[in-house]
Order: sequence, then structure tokens, then C-alpha cells
Amino acid sequence: MDLHSVLCVSDLARSLEWYGVFFGRAADEVIGEEHLWQVGENAYVVLDARDVRSARVGGSMLTFGLSSSEFDAALERFAAHGVTHAAVETYSNGVLHVEVLDPDGNSLSLAALP
Repeated sequence: MDLHSVLCVSDLARSLEWYGVFFGRAADEVIGEEHLWQVGENAYVVLDARDVRSARVGGSMLTFGLSSSEFDAALERFAAHGVTHAAVETYSNGVLHVEVLDPDGNSLSLAALP
């Protein structure tokens, strides 16, 4: 199965910079006006700032499962670039979780197994 999860944004230039920090790299691919980050073998996060998507800006929610070291590295990267996030939670089963909002309010959560 392939997955393309589209995040609608209002300002492409601002979002490209922000998502570059979030993912630690520029988009892996550009197709037309969409910018794609490959996040799994056949899974992509797609930014779309076209006017046709304006009603959906800020309404997306994604959760990424990471290793503990990837989780820690992401938090360090965010801190180094001024990306704010909610407090890190530790669930009763030991899972670490944090929510990060992009400039439009799209919710991107990170979760790491103990």
C-alpha cells in the first residue's frame, strides 16, 4: 500500500522552510506545485498551498512513530531552530509523545516506543 498524506498550508515559502527543519532536509521531490517528503518505503507527506485547498489549511493531524534516538534528535533539531512544541508526555506504557504545530496549525505528533 502507498500513502500520500496531504497537508494544506497557506504560505508555501514559509512552510517549506518550517518543514525543512521538521524533517531535517528539503523536500525529496517536487511534482507540479506539491512538495513531497518520503517518510516510509511508500509513504509521503505532501505540502499543498494551492488556492483550491485553502478551506483545508490547518486541519491536518499526523503522528510519526520514531525510535527513541530519532525522537531525541528531532527535539534537538527543533530547539536549535526555534520550533516550539507541546510538553513531552510519557504514557503509562512508556511511549513518549509530543505534538508540534506548523505555522498554520496542522498537528504533527511524534511518538517513540520505550
